[in-house]
Formats: sequence, structure tokens, C-alpha cells
Amino acid sequence: MGRFLAIMALCCAFTVQASTSTDTIDDILAEGMERSGVPGVAYAEVSGGAITQGKSGVKTIGSEDAITTETPFLIGSVSKSFTALAIMQLVEAGALGLDDPVSQYLAEFNGQPAGAITIRQLLSHTSGFSMYQGNEGQADLAQDTDALARRVEALAAAAPVHQPGTVWEYSNANYQILGRLIETASGQPFGAYMTENVLIPAGMTNSYVFDGERRPQTATGHRPFFFGKTPNSESLTGRGSGPQGGIVATAQDMARYLAMMMNEEDDLLSAAGKAMMMQPANEASPEYGFGWFLDPARGLVFHSGANPGFEALATMRPADQMAVVVLTNAGSGAFSGETTGLRNSITAHFLDLDYAGEASSCGMIAGLAVLALLPVIYLLSMVWAWRKRADLRAKSGVFGLFSLWFPVLATVTAAWVIFSVVPRLFGAPFSAIRLFQPDTGLVLAATAVLGVVWALFRLGVAYTGRSA
Repeated sequence: MGRFLAIMALCCAFTVQASTSTDTIDDILAEGMERSGVPGVAYAEVSGGAITQGKSGVKTIGSEDAITTETPFLIGSVSKSFTALAIMQLVEAGALGLDDPVSQYLAEFNGQPAGAITIRQLLSHTSGFSMYQGNEGQADLAQDTDALARRVEALAAAAPVHQPGTVWEYSNANYQILGRLIETASGQPFGAYMTENVLIPAGMTNSYVFDGERRPQTATGHRPFFFGKTPNSESLTGRGSGPQGGIVATAQDMARYLAMMMNEEDDLLSAAGKAMMMQPANEASPEYGFGWFLDPARGLVFHSGANPGFEALATMRPADQMAVVVLTNAGSGAFSGETTGLRNSITAHFLDLDYAGEASSCGMIAGLAVLALLPVIYLLSMVWAWRKRADLRAKSGVFGLFSLWFPVLATVTAAWVIFSVVPRLFGAPFSAIRLFQPDTGLVLAATAVLGVVWALFRLGVAYTGRSA
């Protein structure tokens, strides 16, 4: 136990030390990649229309296949800004209306509780759908061409948690529905519309919408797994997730996209339309526009993104025509390093922002470490119960029966909390937790299941062979 506490103390000290700022981009990359365990990173800076880019590391752990300026990464929820841009194109073309109800375009919403939600509310995350509802389909990795339509049909039957237009809550459900609106309004599959009307016109020649096929030039994602990162053995994003997080892009292509968003010109979208996307959407959404988070105090427009094994950050300061994008091929994990500090420090370096590092994650690490010990304790307790079976069989009376049966109630309750309550707190079903952080999912599942097994084993030992 003393050794365990010493290791935990070192983890905490390391986390605090990681907040120390450095001056050069090479120092930031070296320190941040070592701390986070990220195999590869690509970044690009836009300043006055000029693009500077850099990269470090490899596409896959254990390989010598280096990240290049043309290596695509999944960009996660940064994809929402692309979906919002496509919606605004259709609005300017007269095919959609920002304040029209979704039921006007999608028949499956007719007569449903969500039917009155407007397109503006979907764009701004004020539809009333919750984060949990938006993540319920996260583990659906179907690659069928109708995967998005089926997911949206399921959402049509769901009742929003909040009254539409009254509360801001981030939800992937909003952008899944917007993706389906793009399909119905344009008559094209989501990927085809985005390729023809957004990616190619923006000069994003090395980027694409994920379609289930793994292209060899694309970086391999790496998920956290107990003090390390493990490469994805398969594609872990379904086609139904395209509008919320299915864009695959290079850092250079992303820089071109960000430059276009800030150029104040009529091109893919009118200058007024782009400006609207980067302003508060409504009173319920003061810090979110259409597909972009807003930091009015610092004049920043940004969005982060995460897919299983990938994390990204795109940040603009439109007033200065400056932007930075950072792409990594690893996910964050309590046991194996967070990429947040790496992405934020690179961004702060190029935008000359004050950055004091991330808060210590010691508390979360300690909590998960305790949970990781519980399965071991349960197994040892079963051995103890077998050795003390005579004592257990001798228990009688109210207190004796209570000591035998209460652990069953307690562990069943704990399992319910882990599989039902904890996912609600995370805003994601247990299947999504396992997908993004398999080590955390394994620890939680082992704790829940072995707790109940221990209690039932103990009870069985006590009553098996008991004299009448």
C-alpha cells in the first residue's frame, strides 16, 4: 500500500509540473507528447492569410511511419462547424429556413415532441436534447448508407429533456438531425454534399468525410489503456456520426478552412453568413454560435473534437485574422495522459495567449485507482469467505442474517449506480465510455460485476452445507 501511495504522489506531482509553460514550439511538443503519450501530432497556424505548419511523431505506435503535413486525422466535433456551414449554404439558397420547425422537412418528426424544434435551435444546442441523448448512438459503428437516417428516425421518437429554446446543452443529437436535413434538402448523401460543396471548394484536397473505409495515409487512432495508448484495430466511428464528428482532415487543409472562415469574403458562404456563425445564436446560447464555441472576452472562436483515439482543437481570433489547429492521434485517459495540455499549449503559443496549464487530475486518478483495486479486493474476499465458511454458516439471528444479506443489496445497488447513474453523470451511455476509454470502462465493469459475485458467493457459501 505504501508503494501504491508513493506512485499516486508522483502522478500528482507530475500533473502539477505539467502546467509549467515553455517558450519554443519544439519544447512544447517534446514535453507535451511525452506527458500525454501522444504518438503523433500535426498543427498549423494561420496569420494574415499565410499558413505555417508542423508535425511530430508517428502514425502508429511502434512504427516508423512518420506524421507528415498531408496526414489526415479524424477531427471529432470540430466537424460540427462544417455541418453548420453546409446548413447555412442551404439557408442562403432558400432550401431551408433557420426558424422553420424540423418537422417541415423531416416527416418522421410530424406529431412528435421534437417536431417543433427549429433549425436555429439545433445549430445552437438549444433544442432541448441532452448530452446523454446525443451520445446514445455513439457506439453504433454501422457503415450502412442509411445509418444516419436510422439514427435520426430514433431521435424523432425521443422527447427533448428541456423545453426547446430555453436551455443550452451540448448534444450530438442536434447535428445528427442537421446532417439528415442536409440530405433531404439537397437530395444527396451527407458525405457527397460535404465533399462537393464544402471540402473541395475550400481547397481541402487531402480531407474527406469518413465512409467506413480506412485509407492508408490516415493516422491510426490510439485509445488510452492502463498507462499507455493502444492502436485502434478497426474504425471506431460509424457513418451515422458523420455530421457530428466524421470529418477526416489534415492540419494544412484545416488551416485553409479556418482562413476561409475569417476572410470576410463571399465564397463558400456569404461574409454575413460566416459572421453569423461566429456570433451568439440566441439568448439561451451566449457562448455558442452555429457550430462554434465563443470566448467574447478574448475574441476567440473555437471548437474541440474527440473520436475514439483522436482529439483535436481549432481556434480562431477573427479580429486579427489568426488561427491555430492542433490534431492528435490519441485519446485522453486518467491512467495514460491527457492531450488537453498539449493542444492548449500549442494554441496559446501561436496566438500569444496566457496559459498556466491544466488543473491537476490527481483526484480523478486516485478515485479510479481505488476502483481498480476493488476487483482484487473482491477476489481476495471470496478466498477469505471460503476459508471462513464455517463461521459464515454459523451466523444466525437478526444481525447474522443482516451481515449475510446486506452485502448483496449493497453491491447490487453499486452495480446499478455504475451502469446507470455514472453514465448519466458523464453524459454518455456505458457503451460510449468503453469505446472512448476502454480501461475506465473495464475498471467500472469489473468493480460492478465482481462486487455482486463476491456477495452472492459469500451468501452461497454461508447457506451451502448449513445444518437444518
